[in-house]
Amino acid sequence: MAEKKLVAEITSMDEDFTQWYTDVCIKADLIAYSHIKGFMVIKPYGYAIWENMQKLLDDRFKKTGVENVYMPLLIPESLLAKEGELVNGFAPEVAWVTAGGTEPLTERLAIRPTSETVFSDFYKDDVHSYRDLPKLYNQWCSVVRWEKETRPFLRSREFLWQEGHTIHATKEEAEQRTQDMLNLYADFLANDMAIPTIKGQKTEKEKFAGAEATYTVEALMHDGRALQSGTSHFFGQKFSQAYDITFTDKDNKLKYVWQTSWGTTTRMIGAMIMVHGDNRGLVIPPHIAPIQVDIVPIQQRKEGVLDKAYEIRDLLAEKGFKVKVDDTDKSPGFKFAEQEMRGIPVRIEIGPRDIEAGKCMICRRDTLEKFDAPLEGLEKTVADLLETIQKDMLKKAKAHMDEMTYEARTTEEFKKHFENQLGFVEAMWCGDQACEDKIKEDLGVTSRCIPFVQKNLSGTCVCCGKPAKKMVIWAKAY
Repeated sequence: MAEKKLVAEITSMDEDFTQWYTDVCIKADLIAYSHIKGFMVIKPYGYAIWENMQKLLDDRFKKTGVENVYMPLLIPESLLAKEGELVNGFAPEVAWVTAGGTEPLTERLAIRPTSETVFSDFYKDDVHSYRDLPKLYNQWCSVVRWEKETRPFLRSREFLWQEGHTIHATKEEAEQRTQDMLNLYADFLANDMAIPTIKGQKTEKEKFAGAEATYTVEALMHDGRALQSGTSHFFGQKFSQAYDITFTDKDNKLKYVWQTSWGTTTRMIGAMIMVHGDNRGLVIPPHIAPIQVDIVPIQQRKEGVLDKAYEIRDLLAEKGFKVKVDDTDKSPGFKFAEQEMRGIPVRIEIGPRDIEAGKCMICRRDTLEKFDAPLEGLEKTVADLLETIQKDMLKKAKAHMDEMTYEARTTEEFKKHFENQLGFVEAMWCGDQACEDKIKEDLGVTSRCIPFVQKNLSGTCVCCGKPAKKMVIWAKAY
């Protein structure tokens, strides 16, 4: 049975999923639109989610030896053009600066769509010997890509991201770094964002411009569409040869470095909304929630109620929880709806009778389950509940992904599936890009990845019937 629409301001997700998503972004106070199409304001609550994600990822990066740097925003056209595949891949999306003040520039400057070129230009002068390697750098910044169709978080013309750029003395080291960072993203998405993913390699058609190989983590949204949620690229020596990044090795010979790049973006906030949200609004995993516990005093004007609410807040805050007391003059019902809209994982209700009985009412946002809890030992109750919610949200999302992952062994099964429903479809492929192009043209479906875990579903390509080489995950995607 379709979930009943519970908040009038939010379109039901079963009625119009796209409008539901936009409504949640606006009504939960995550974003506001600016006067420039495709450029959004990330409001404090939305940015607080990004800050939490950023910190968790940054800590993970640094544990692997990565250091943060910052590279210039603008890239000279001649520098961008040195690696042909990259400039051709991004040409339609590049925004250009052509004047400085009132003076026209002698050379156009690209506003970075990505930073391989500036990192490579820097590395060629910074690295001389094998002793200088590896360089494990990352930067947190924004990039601009002039997208035709835009949507909050998922596809905007300016977005926030991190981009890691590393160089190594050996191919093996670089390949290992590429895999390590992909695994890091998958682990972060699962354990901090409660989003399960499928890991795999992009096809030649779908790989990053200039990469030898692109690896991806693909997530499935509530409506059955896929979302690329993080990528890791092995560049080999393409950029090091184009930008002349060489070093003297232990054998005293001059060699080109081996290079990687990896990144993820504020698009993950969109993934969180579409994987976990419901008709009441956001459902935020506790690990990334700006507020983990919302305390709502009942009959707060009565003596002692607000004092007790503040006492509970201070007790929980001392234990490291992110807590707020909603002491506004709004009605309790309005406060409950607002807490649910904003996706705060736990709500504590406390009133005069609760204080007298030495207890409070707890409501968990993910299931809306309510139960009484004693005030004594409340910090342990909250700690255990937050971890339970975190794990249960992952289990629920994994069950949904499994339920919406299908096998297609014949062309008929494949076409019939996408004519009737969405989801991940596992199907065999011959390796010919012409088949990928035809599937996209006929069905609006793209190859999401060649998963690392392979199945031999049949011996023939689901498109052309020729001998199959690999099983591919197919889906309609954002």
